[in-house]
Amino acid sequence: MKKIILSLTLLFITFLSFGQGYEVGAKAQDFNLLSTEGKMVSMADFKEAKGIIIIFTCNSCPYSIAYEDRKIALHNQFAPLGYPVIALNPNDSIVQPKDSFTKMVERASQKSFPFNYLLDTDQKYAKIYGATRTPHVFVLSKENNEFIVKYIGAIDDNFEDASAVTKHYVQDAVNSLLEGKTPEISSTKAIGCGIKFKK
Repeated sequence: MKKIILSLTLLFITFLSFGQGYEVGAKAQDFNLLSTEGKMVSMADFKEAKGIIIIFTCNSCPYSIAYEDRKIALHNQFAPLGYPVIALNPNDSIVQPKDSFTKMVERASQKSFPFNYLLDTDQKYAKIYGATRTPHVFVLSKENNEFIVKYIGAIDDNFEDASAVTKHYVQDAVNSLLEGKTPEISSTKAIGCGIKFKK
């Protein structure tokens, strides 16, 4: 009986730790993942960056597809100011074949992604960060050579129509950080498809 209780307790703790991820103010763990350009990429590579816009995304989700041009626009706007976009695909390609590495390379080429598009091979970083959907954004600010989470959530408030957006969450957060201010809105609900985790 004690063994059963212990097993259930450990299972519950594991479940909680899996679902928590980062909160605003947390130090973000670096990664070293394969990009669609065929090279390994880490946050440490961006030595001159003031921060990084991490976007967990994929090829297959309609929400992620709807945001592709806006992800490109975010990178083009903020990379020159020190906040590049890095996109990570965490989906299990067995469950969703459109998210295989080969398909990622094809999509990056088709859309001419100006940012790094990385394969979160074992879904390790989606779990560490606490990403649950695609897209799911984590805006990081570099402080004393560490990347600190400053915003978590959605890109904006209208995935269907970019022209109808009234709240530019990521854009506003990065602009605040560039001005040396704390983002007025530091977290929102990520709207998108559930990440296809391995069973």
